[in-house]
Amino acid sequence: MLIVGGGIAGLACAWELSHALPDATITLLDAGDRPGGKLRREPLAGVALDVGAESMLARRSEALDLMSELGLDDQVVHPATTSASIWSRGDLHPMPKGTLMGIPSPASSALGILSADEVARAEAETPWDNGDFDDVSVGDYVAARMGDAVVDRLVEPLLGGVYAGRARSLSLRACLPQVFAGARRGESLTNAAAAAAMVATDSLAPVDQARVRPVFAGLEGGVGRLAEVLTDELRSRGVTIRSSTIVRELHREPDTAGGGWSVVVGPQPRPERLPADAVVVAVPAAPASRLLAANLPDAARALREIEYASMAIVTLAVGADGPGTVPLRGSGFLVPAVEGRTIKASTFSSTKWRWTAEAAGDLSFLRASVGRFGETFDLQRPDEELVAIAVAEVSEALGHQLPRIADTHVQRWGGALPQYTVGHVDRVDRIRAATAAAPGLELAGAAYQGVGIPACIASGRSAAQTVVTHLRTLAAGTGG
Repeated sequence: MLIVGGGIAGLACAWELSHALPDATITLLDAGDRPGGKLRREPLAGVALDVGAESMLARRSEALDLMSELGLDDQVVHPATTSASIWSRGDLHPMPKGTLMGIPSPASSALGILSADEVARAEAETPWDNGDFDDVSVGDYVAARMGDAVVDRLVEPLLGGVYAGRARSLSLRACLPQVFAGARRGESLTNAAAAAAMVATDSLAPVDQARVRPVFAGLEGGVGRLAEVLTDELRSRGVTIRSSTIVRELHREPDTAGGGWSVVVGPQPRPERLPADAVVVAVPAAPASRLLAANLPDAARALREIEYASMAIVTLAVGADGPGTVPLRGSGFLVPAVEGRTIKASTFSSTKWRWTAEAAGDLSFLRASVGRFGETFDLQRPDEELVAIAVAEVSEALGHQLPRIADTHVQRWGGALPQYTVGHVDRVDRIRAATAAAPGLELAGAAYQGVGIPACIASGRSAAQTVVTHLRTLAAGTGG
């Protein structure tokens, strides 16, 4: 069996396959220099820090379950603080407590981020009067009901943190399915946000902690360790992992019993053909489309419709010396696009994660992210410019100059985040319907039904389970 793609979806797929079929030959082919994809650590001031994903949603069980299977239960950590702010109109304002992806309840809780007139508009929530709909953008729907300011200064920065996308392009049905379902029933957005806030408040109460999980989780030493530990465990189970290996072609082998597959890797002058009973393609939509084009043109066309946003993470090690040093407070801040800043968010890692503060010594670690969908100019700047911009804008937001910068790291993520634009759910349905006609071929990854770590793990494990069912059915039919 072959797995194309070494991100967390591909690794989770290999993990599932290695347990369901322990005697099978499993090879994972990864174009990167190491497995893990966006789960990656790099050294900064002598400390290995996440330079990609640094937390995961804990209310979905998939990531926590996988870490438990890897024996990492006692190393799961939760943020020391989730008190975030929004940098709006020249000041840092606390994120309103009762929000659903930025939709406030009550709207008055966002006063300061919103003007008094904008709060009044949001409170005068208007019904949706544009008729029935199969899908609509998050921004268009929320703006029609609560006003543009709620979208521009609250919803947009929250969605930007998840998708690096634009609220007026992203699908309500795909990105906020609970709001979409309520919208189809004609329910109030304010009430939906209030219900979400009540759940969040309940989760903070001192009740049965085995039953109620915190919203977010991390891993001692960084989320990137999940990929590192998983890679080591896979190798110990006999899984072959080939890094720096680009898969250039995917072929069906109709003469093989049950219809097998093969892939071509290596440079054009020295191609290498690898046969397989089944293939899981766990790469972004564009390379997946190229691989499927010859055999599944309908799926390939739908995959080409999925666009991606690029971004960069600037990580700073900040000294604690110098006059006027002010400790970082809260977990960080988000920046609405309407503010016209280069950074879209900053995370105060040493405040958010206790293990980071302990490892930092007399330093503080913080991150700034750059890049929204459609923005390319800023990402073309050299590293030193991105660092200078991050330092200047974070300093401005905090109201004081950051002290001595002891070390920096810039991680660029080209084509990092798929954009779940309007029509995404139907688009994925078309892809799934087309690939159903190709037994032994499965797709996995962030392009389909969730961009977070738990969703990607679920995607990889689901693909593996379907492959296992296919191979067992094939074996039963041939008497194997």
